[in-house]
Amino acid sequence: MSVQIKSVAVIGGGTMGNGIAHVFAMNRIPVNLIETKQEFADRAMATIEKNLDRMVAKEKIDVETKDAALNSISVFLDLRKGVKGVDLVIEAVPENLDIKKSVWTAVDEAADAHTIFASNTSSISITKLAALTKRPDKFIGMHFFNPVPVMKLVEIVNGLDTSEETYKVVEETSRLLGKTPVPVNDMPGFVSNRVLMPMINEAVFAVYEGVATPENVDQVMMLGMAHPMGPLRLADFIGLDVCLDILNVLYDGFKDPKYRPCPLLIKMVDAGKLGNKTGEGFYSYS
Repeated sequence: MSVQIKSVAVIGGGTMGNGIAHVFAMNRIPVNLIETKQEFADRAMATIEKNLDRMVAKEKIDVETKDAALNSISVFLDLRKGVKGVDLVIEAVPENLDIKKSVWTAVDEAADAHTIFASNTSSISITKLAALTKRPDKFIGMHFFNPVPVMKLVEIVNGLDTSEETYKVVEETSRLLGKTPVPVNDMPGFVSNRVLMPMINEAVFAVYEGVATPENVDQVMMLGMAHPMGPLRLADFIGLDVCLDILNVLYDGFKDPKYRPCPLLIKMVDAGKLGNKTGEGFYSYS
């Protein structure tokens, strides 16, 4: 491997971003965690510390390992400073093309020439994002799964111009984090969400059409199909707004009516009932 990842910048400290920072820091790889406001950065660091404390309580790590991981993370509120000098930049901002465009345009100008770019997008075209930069050969998808410290899978998404070298570096880095990298090509939703989101959407349609309650839909899938979590509970966990965004990407990308979002899902997002994060979705979390 000609390039070794010795430092990383993670843009966005939300659910995915703080989890990605956590796993790199646990493996003693210095992380620049980049946020737009101090309060968001503080919240991200508090979440990482809480998750590390949980690992200490379960005796998976000791206090020294926890402290070393926390000390491996530096917070930046200036994106350009945060991406300077690192070997890998991972973007984990909201699933919105306009936001990602502004981020990658700025990163491309500020990052060193050797730096590899990776997006944690769950559905947006890697080729489209790579084209915003002057280094499409060094651009790749690195799709982690929530909760990042626990879930083993990383979907590695090759764009049209992603080089074999870039793929190999990111594959090896994923293994160093204790993850299982699975290569997929750049199509809307990749593999994970191309399969998962239509199932979630169909479960929402089953509720919308009065076939069954959310509880009963989930019970059928858990007891009959051996799913560890029902699709509607999972949708709440992911965020109904995120589910809707991904379905819209699939619908726009394939122009196929089978990806049309259920009207009930649209209505719930409009009402601000987004699942766990708002306290109400298909279930109540008050």
